[in-house]
Amino acid sequence: MENMDKIAKKPVKITETVLRDGPQSLIATRLGTEQMLPIVDKMDQVGYYSVECWGGATFDACLRFLKEDPWDRLRKFRDGFKNTKLQMLLRGQNLLGYRHYADDVVEYFVQKSIANGIDIVRVFDAFNDLRNLETSVRAIKKEGGHAQIALSYSLGEAYTMDYWRDIVRRIQDLGADSICLKDMAGLMLPYPAYELVSELKKTVEIPIDLHSHFTAGLATTTYVKAVEAGCDIIDTAMSPLAQGTSQPATEVLVEMFKGTPWDTGLDQNLLAEIAEHFRPIRDKALETGLMNPKVLGVDIKTLMYQVPGGMLSNLMSQLKEQHAEDKYYEVLKEVPRVRKDLGEPPLVTPSSQIVGTQAVLNVLMGERYKVITKETRGVLAGQYGRTPMPMNKELQKKALGDEAPITCRPADLIEPELEKLEKEVAPYKQQDEDVLSYALFPQVAMDFFKYREAQQTGIDAKAADVKNKAYPV
Repeated sequence: MENMDKIAKKPVKITETVLRDGPQSLIATRLGTEQMLPIVDKMDQVGYYSVECWGGATFDACLRFLKEDPWDRLRKFRDGFKNTKLQMLLRGQNLLGYRHYADDVVEYFVQKSIANGIDIVRVFDAFNDLRNLETSVRAIKKEGGHAQIALSYSLGEAYTMDYWRDIVRRIQDLGADSICLKDMAGLMLPYPAYELVSELKKTVEIPIDLHSHFTAGLATTTYVKAVEAGCDIIDTAMSPLAQGTSQPATEVLVEMFKGTPWDTGLDQNLLAEIAEHFRPIRDKALETGLMNPKVLGVDIKTLMYQVPGGMLSNLMSQLKEQHAEDKYYEVLKEVPRVRKDLGEPPLVTPSSQIVGTQAVLNVLMGERYKVITKETRGVLAGQYGRTPMPMNKELQKKALGDEAPITCRPADLIEPELEKLEKEVAPYKQQDEDVLSYALFPQVAMDFFKYREAQQTGIDAKAADVKNKAYPV
């Protein structure tokens, strides 16, 4: 560890995830704005590097389940956090939805996100195809935001040290202000983390952030080794909504680095007060069944099969529906084979769902690729972007016939959409941002707009009832 003496010993910075990824990972994003606002003032006093509070699944959950306007939530956070940078997670050309959107929609979404209060936009692509991030990053820079490009961390033949070195150089050249290693499955081991961060610190000059999940029980130790290697920022969650499938606990990491050259300087007494706010929320979620105690355990199978915890439970659910739970381990063995056929993409939304569902079908049908899902065909056709490794040519031929897969950036084939969307949403539009809610989730947004209108006019007595039921915690 000769590199240790060359690393500048400086306090590690903390990105707090208790308002976004913590509840997304543990309680299905069902944390309402009114449950978070009372603690914002105290959180603003901590001295976090940033607070991740928006993006990811929160946008969909606000509209669909909580009957809240996500833009209003962001504005309220911005009003409350006077000293702290606000951060969001964006899925590149997918934004916060489930398909690629036209460039004009992406640019407008970024513009409005920053105008409403976001400082740092963490943007990633499921395949690490940087072409799918170009429009987002350009828009973030134009609006004066901080562009943090996240790489989906994965293991496999494609993911050599040369791969990581090359892609971080390209990220820096793209104009990123910082890099995030996004270990969504909690696969990164402590000593490989030390080696990887050490190499990347030699390769690029911009700060490096590490984001991991405690699913396999390793993330806290992995963070320590990454920080020793020069990692600048780590993502943590306040203890009531930490560990399990969430991030390591903020207070634990603060204490671990106390008195070291990496001391965060954060006040444990203040953190304890914040934890007290979230503890009853966690307890109520356990009591009501919204939080399954299983998500708080350590799932070492994540490492054995290199499959994210959420994907494991999804596979079991699919097999249970087909009364084929006995095929579970057969499916787990099929997952890496399907993944290799599809170019070895990282397993993160949407690739984890695509690979998992295809693996289940291959096993249940008794013949590989007897049925090819629409989404698998989309990957083979290049509709999601370029995969890290070449795809199985025979499988491509079977799925596509004489149709040639696309090799351009997928969004190059999408016509501008904003004008058409503006016309469609006009009868319900109350703010500029409504067109973006509608663009991402047309039916869900329309249902919300109707609910909002009914609540404002007071003609729908059910509106209040819907709102009350939206907060199971």
